[in-house]
Amino acid sequence: MRVATGDSILGGVAIGPLRFYRRRRDVFSEAPSGLTPEEEWERFERARERSLEQLSALYEKALERVGESNAAIFEIHKVMLGDENYLDSVRGILETQGTTAERAVTATGDNLAAVFADMDDAYMRARATDVQDISRRVVNNLTGAGEEELPWEEPAILVAEDLAPSETVRIDRGKLLGFVTRHGSAHSHTAILARTMNIPALVGVDIDESWEGCLAVLDGHSGCLYVDPAPELLEAMTARQRGDRKRESLLSGLKRKPNVTLDGASVEVFANIGSVGDVGLALENDAGGVGLLRSEFLYMEGEEPPDENEQFAVYRRVAETMAGKKVVIRTLDLGADKQAACFDSGHEDNPALGLRGIRFCLEHREIFKQQLRAILRASVFGAVAVMFPMVASVRELRDAKELLEECREELARSGAALGDLEVGVMVETPAAALIADELAEEVDFFSLGTNDLTQYTLAIDRQNPRLAPFYDAQHPAVMELIRHTVEAGHRHGCWVGICGDLGADLTLAETFLRMGIDELSVPPAAVLPLRKRIRGMDLSRKKG
Repeated sequence: MRVATGDSILGGVAIGPLRFYRRRRDVFSEAPSGLTPEEEWERFERARERSLEQLSALYEKALERVGESNAAIFEIHKVMLGDENYLDSVRGILETQGTTAERAVTATGDNLAAVFADMDDAYMRARATDVQDISRRVVNNLTGAGEEELPWEEPAILVAEDLAPSETVRIDRGKLLGFVTRHGSAHSHTAILARTMNIPALVGVDIDESWEGCLAVLDGHSGCLYVDPAPELLEAMTARQRGDRKRESLLSGLKRKPNVTLDGASVEVFANIGSVGDVGLALENDAGGVGLLRSEFLYMEGEEPPDENEQFAVYRRVAETMAGKKVVIRTLDLGADKQAACFDSGHEDNPALGLRGIRFCLEHREIFKQQLRAILRASVFGAVAVMFPMVASVRELRDAKELLEECREELARSGAALGDLEVGVMVETPAAALIADELAEEVDFFSLGTNDLTQYTLAIDRQNPRLAPFYDAQHPAVMELIRHTVEAGHRHGCWVGICGDLGADLTLAETFLRMGIDELSVPPAAVLPLRKRIRGMDLSRKKG
């Protein structure tokens, strides 16, 4: 048995033979064609128009398979094919070098891909594949080569140097068990398509030509490829695959279906995530959005806090990967049980009641403004919302909003593009719940953090195991604070969600819907069971 590792695109298991996909090399004459640069430009324009028609057809095909937001990849390709820099490069090479349109397009694709590949931002580096994909398409239309087809008939795990988005969406899903590539990125458009199409995949694998035809297990959960697996491993992975298929069966029954009860009441079901890697889990489980992005993970990974650009790159990646679905970013919530080496918080006798959440941010305003600017910049790339944690007063909220507005004005003066940004409060203190009417006049939404709300309402340290017998998340006082918050929010036009552990409690789902909760945000693994529970409810029946 041989084992190779890579970066996982999707946490699933594929078992089958390995088949290599070797992309046809572009073949065209290096010699001058005898045509003038203007005639070569006309050839290029005809091939470009044909390419645009093909991309429109691919968009329609992708629309059926992966939905509108993901099919937009091919709209992006059409925009790239009309980009002035791209066109100027092709024309400039034709006029200065007297070469063919094929050579000019190839050189343009290689040059622009190299520019993207050298960029610091992972998202922009991944665009190198896109620009080469569109250039290869134009060259194929210039030479009349046409598009390539898969060289096998039976289902297999595809192995390739790289895959382009157009190749991925054209592959017959019935023949593709999974894919493994040497190059590529977890942030590429190909990776986004693979996740949406539920294809287990690994990128960055040191592939070996001798694998051709070998039986293999692709384990997207661990990021491992097992070639000629041992019998006991094959048995274990087959069992794991059966478990995945049961979940997939539930997913297929719920995919893209609304979370509506039998009597017509609806609620959004989002996912809580604590890292970029969790975005794939949210998509796998068909979450309607991200209801809580715990941004503090960025600050707990190193000795220095992340700068604005580092944060922007992450928020942008999440927003784009979620492809138009709402992404609620909670601002930095350090303190209590969450400490970061990049900050010296000093000793606190009672850290759970200390400098944490919005208090920490207002004490470190420059750090806070860096994060706010990064979130504002990312708002252009998706349905981004910002949420302030641990708010206990209107003054704290207004101070945070003033800093947000300062950042907006600074970015506007610098010429940065800005999108719409919903502003919300995480209601996790009894104080916030009790003044919810006043807070609701200042924000677009509330999200109830029921873990801390329970802790502070019952005066119980939830980190102390000796107090577990006294901890009652369904205490009448907690439930009344939730009800009060929902009613206050709705009085002022705010939507209200729950992002704490209670949101995933299936026994409480009906109670929350009867209260009028608009959104439940839960761990990715809890999304499907919760959606199934909601679709089986009938709120028209009298409770009890």
